[in-house]
Amino acid sequence: MKPRIFGLENEYGLIFSPNGRIYLPIEKILGYIFEGLIPNSWPSNAFLVNGARFYQDTGCHPEYSTPECDSIEDLVVHDKAGERLLEACLPAAEERLREEGLSGEIYIFKNNTDSLGNTYGCHENFLMRRDVDFWKVTEQLIPFFVTRQVFAGAGKVLKVSGKAQMFISQRAQHIHEKTSSSTTSSRSIINTRDEPHADAEKYRRLHIIVGDSNMSEVATYLKVGTAALVLSMIEDGHTVTHMELDDPVKAIREIARDTTLKKKIKLEDGREMTAVEIQRVYLERAMEYLWSLDEDPVAAEIVRQWEDVLNRLEDDPMQLCQELDWVMKKRLMVQYMEKKGCGWDDPRITMMDLQYHDVKRARGLYYLLEKQEMAKRMVSEDAVQRAMTNPPQTTRAKVRGDFIRFARAKNRSYTVDWTYLKLNGYWEETILCMDPFSSSNRRVEELLSQVSGQRAFR
Repeated sequence: MKPRIFGLENEYGLIFSPNGRIYLPIEKILGYIFEGLIPNSWPSNAFLVNGARFYQDTGCHPEYSTPECDSIEDLVVHDKAGERLLEACLPAAEERLREEGLSGEIYIFKNNTDSLGNTYGCHENFLMRRDVDFWKVTEQLIPFFVTRQVFAGAGKVLKVSGKAQMFISQRAQHIHEKTSSSTTSSRSIINTRDEPHADAEKYRRLHIIVGDSNMSEVATYLKVGTAALVLSMIEDGHTVTHMELDDPVKAIREIARDTTLKKKIKLEDGREMTAVEIQRVYLERAMEYLWSLDEDPVAAEIVRQWEDVLNRLEDDPMQLCQELDWVMKKRLMVQYMEKKGCGWDDPRITMMDLQYHDVKRARGLYYLLEKQEMAKRMVSEDAVQRAMTNPPQTTRAKVRGDFIRFARAKNRSYTVDWTYLKLNGYWEETILCMDPFSSSNRRVEELLSQVSGQRAFR
């Protein structure tokens, strides 16, 4: 596939469960969590030594943005590193509560909805070519993103006309537009906000806000990998035509309600196809594109896994009970209901729905499945642990991470963003880092060597 920069932004749910009848603003809890990640610098310096960004988003949600990654595997690793970093903050945050005479547990959930029906997002970012017609690209991508939930959905139990049932996707019911510039008031499949954090004449950002937050590494890999492959083939002129949906917003909700995957969706030309059948059209086009390329093992592996998943979904979705979040969750819940003789509307099922997404590995249901080898992994835990403190070594994130590590070691105040770095109070020049593919920067190296030399001389 084409060289590309990827990024994931995950907003997390946050709950404080006190021991006793006390009230504590969630902002205070979030502040304690920030202390564990960004000592003495909340809220200004929210970039970490691994190149990622951690900050408070709308609705008092902690949000973790991965560093720039140029491989799908790196992205899966750094997405998981975000979970681990938040999990690692819990003991110290709870200890700070006890110091104030308060006791209780803090829960952090990597999901997309709360008990009141509010939603918070998982946003995907793809750097794409500026010279390609953005609107023609989005037209071809919308049917793909509407139907991608069959393998990328996180699953959710919701009530319809007073009756609880399993949905494939958490975000699907909160989508109102095909495209829009807003991420809150009129959530869309594709967000048009254009912030490439790179040379704007050469690149723009494809910002996808329709996807669920995934616990499953396989689902994250497929979610981003297939989207990147489809984007590359469209950029290269391998278009996907005559797949426009009659009503994409209606379609995304109807697909989400049907865990049998048999629901037919109406296309603009009057044809009707299932979500899996629409995905197959994109898969077949991707295979044709793959044949036109020189040997590309990364793209070939994405195609292989994509085809395998679609085959098994079409045969029996429950075959993917170790790979896909919504299937894993459904299997767990069905087994529990059979054992307890209860239904989808049982409060314990609602609790399981939430507990699946708990990032604390000692109690999160996903991680209990993983511990029992009932959840397939794509990356090693050693790689995830390294990514908590080390940026990707092949992108701009390395420059940022190394700079932050240096500044902290020297106890120097600094200012950082995606595209610039600055040591405050010394050599006031702001150093621009506009190339996200570059893992080195001469000006940064000069600055660090001068500061080191100055300290050594003194």
